[in-house]
Amino acid sequence: MQEVSLNEIKKQSNSMREALRELRTNIRFCGDDIKTILFTSVAPNEGKSTVVMDLARSMIESGNKILIIDSDMRKSVLVGRHRARSLDGKQIMGLSHFLSGQNSLEEVIYQTQFPNLLIMFAGPSVVNPTELLENRYYSEMIRSMRDVFDYILIDCAPLGAAIDAAVIAKECDGAVIVISQGEVSSKSVVTIKKQLEAADVRILGAVLNKVDVKKTGYYGKYYGSYYGKYYGRTGSGNNSPKRDLANEVNMINNLEEIKKASQKIEKDKDAENGEDSVTENSGN
Repeated sequence: MQEVSLNEIKKQSNSMREALRELRTNIRFCGDDIKTILFTSVAPNEGKSTVVMDLARSMIESGNKILIIDSDMRKSVLVGRHRARSLDGKQIMGLSHFLSGQNSLEEVIYQTQFPNLLIMFAGPSVVNPTELLENRYYSEMIRSMRDVFDYILIDCAPLGAAIDAAVIAKECDGAVIVISQGEVSSKSVVTIKKQLEAADVRILGAVLNKVDVKKTGYYGKYYGSYYGKYYGRTGSGNNSPKRDLANEVNMINNLEEIKKASQKIEKDKDAENGEDSVTENSGN
């Protein structure tokens, strides 16, 4: 399996881990049919990608197998933010490579240094992201991966800036809106809520991010300085767990399951191309 090292991983404080456990628990109580979750926001820089990564790390601590899909093919930040590096030294492939037919599914899913946490990066920016997301390979990929992972967390472009989230929403079981305190209006939040509802996606809730705990009274005392300081700093560090035998076994099992899903999609592509060829010949 392709492996990647994430090198800018912030240390989670006790209060932060507690907040993430609460978010994880709330999602679990939404029902066991909630597996594919879309994360969006009103505007860029509201901390959506950070919330997705931190939640994924929290979920694997409880034994879940997680896939993060970065669907923001307009302006992805994950590779650069985490200084991601493929362990084989090759270019990191992503979603845009898969949806454009350049790479198979198994070639764009990477095992991270965290057991049971896999990631699909967005790949290079493209001029037609909405068109790529609307093709049937995206929906086939999501359906295939549902059988492999406990949760699929989809990091999408802000709905206030692009329509991509509404396009992807139909493939998801629910959506979470990440809202940065004091940076967007309540009217804007209501607008994207209505857009998601129009796409028939269930809204699971919202994450209020970048909270100034010094002004929040009771909650400031309860959560300490977690929100304000953590999301406001740019600390570095690689909290990579040591590789062990269990992680190796998990990685092998993940690879086999992803290979099967990838082969099925490629087989469907070949069959479709064959049918198209027959149709063209018949027309001639």
